[in-house]
Formats: sequence, structure tokens, C-alpha cells
Amino acid sequence: MLTRRFYTLSGSCPDQVGIIARVASFIAQHNGWILESSYHADEGNAEHGSRYFMRMEVKADSLPFHLAEFRQRFAPLAAELSMDWKISDSAVRRRVVLMVSKQEHCLYDLLARWQSKELDIEIPCVISNHEHFKAFVEWHGIAFHHVPIAPDNKEGAYAEIRRIYDEVKGDTMVLARYMQILPADLCERYPGQIINIHHSFLPSFVGARPYHQAYQRGVKLIGATCHYVTRELDQGPIIEQDVIRIDHSDSVDDMVRYGRDIEKAVLARGLRYHLEDRVLLHANKTVIFR
Repeated sequence: MLTRRFYTLSGSCPDQVGIIARVASFIAQHNGWILESSYHADEGNAEHGSRYFMRMEVKADSLPFHLAEFRQRFAPLAAELSMDWKISDSAVRRRVVLMVSKQEHCLYDLLARWQSKELDIEIPCVISNHEHFKAFVEWHGIAFHHVPIAPDNKEGAYAEIRRIYDEVKGDTMVLARYMQILPADLCERYPGQIINIHHSFLPSFVGARPYHQAYQRGVKLIGATCHYVTRELDQGPIIEQDVIRIDHSDSVDDMVRYGRDIEKAVLARGLRYHLEDRVLLHANKTVIFR
């Protein structure tokens, strides 16, 4: 893990000549030291023209001002470029709220990575529609909120989830196998803040027991997809994916175990890319700077 403090400037704008030259010149004019930079030009399509994506890490103590003044000074240039942009500080830990139902593997993995500092984040609370992991979460010194979901209380339950998330000043919400469909208004309230993980069989094997369905069909690859949550179920912009190969000798139990392992890894990588501002979004498409 890097200990140096840096600012991450990321954004996208319509493609044109001189974008990087102008941004880099702005930073150089203020004696800024660029530690890392990544760029990508996307050709786009008839609806969305070509677009340029960029990410820069700038040594924090090389600049003579803090982020508030950087934002103020950079805004006119960003406006000239029609750039959607943001800048973050590596010294500020993101506040990640975890949500879980009855499957524990992703929750356990994220808490282990948090405890070992592999994920340098704050976890203000865990929210669940069941009480299964209350003692486990509280053992870690993290607040646990039980918010049950029933057909006759969904509106009130999701209002409570919104209240908790806002109260703890959450930056990111992670559905660590939270087996409920979030309402459209909740998804739209926090665009680009809610991350989900699902097995890669979707949409081929939907509903209950997808691994059993896949086993019956002789599937040869299983995997997982980490994506942002939108109002369209499991159709949000993709952050990370991975697969592993299986064969006829693997049982359903083997497939479930492999699936859980890959879900944990993909969710952790996807969350890290998100936290490090390596995911740039435009028109429901992602550009990932690894």
C-alpha cells in the first residue's frame, strides 16, 4: 500500500486535440507533480460521440493549495472542455456501508480485508434484512442495523435504509449478497454509489438455484460480475468480471464453492477500483484504468 498522499483527478469530455496538454499544463503551472496518468479515447457511436477519459494522480504536497481551491481554479478549464470531472484525496477514507442477507462469504471477505487494512476504508455500519450476522458484525466493533423487508413494509424499510446511509454519511453502498431488489428511487438517489455482485449466469439462469440449473446444462465456465446498481435489475455499468473453467467431474457443491470464491475476489477488486477512482462512467459504459 502506498503511504504518500496524492490527489486523484479523473474525468471525461468530448474528444478533441490538446486535452492532456491543457490539463497537464494547468497542474505544472502550479508546480504540481504528476505521479501517474492514464488516458483513453473512445470512438463512441451515433448517439454518443467520441469521448476522452483521463485519470491523474498528483502529489498532494506539490501543490500550493488544498482541494477546495483546486476545484475553484480548475473549474473554468473543465467548463471550456465540457468535462465531467472530480478530484479526491487519498488521505480521506471512503465510508462504505455493507448490506447483506443470509449468504456470508462476501461479508466475511470484505471485513477481513478491512481489518487487515487491505481495504483502507471506514465501515460505519452493516445493514441486513435478517439478524444472522448481528453478533459477528458487532464483534468487529461495527454497528449492525436490522431492517426487515416484507411485502407490506417495503416503502418504509427502504426509507429507513436511506436514513441510515445518509446519517452515517456513506460514500458507497455495497450489496454483499443482499438478496433484495432496490427500488428505482433509491438507485437514482445514489448514482454511481451502489455496487452489487452477481454470478455470471445471469440472465441465462435466473431465479432460485442457478448453479443447479447450470449443472444440468453442462456449463463449462462459471464466474461473477461486479457492477453499479441502476433501476434496471442487474443491467448497471460493469466494473469487473472474472471466470474459472470447470468440467464434468465438478459437482453442484463444487460449483457453488468456486462461485463463492470468485464472487469474493471480483467484488473486492471492483470495490477497490471504485474507491481509487479508476472507474469512469459515461452513458452507462465504464472505462477502467487498472
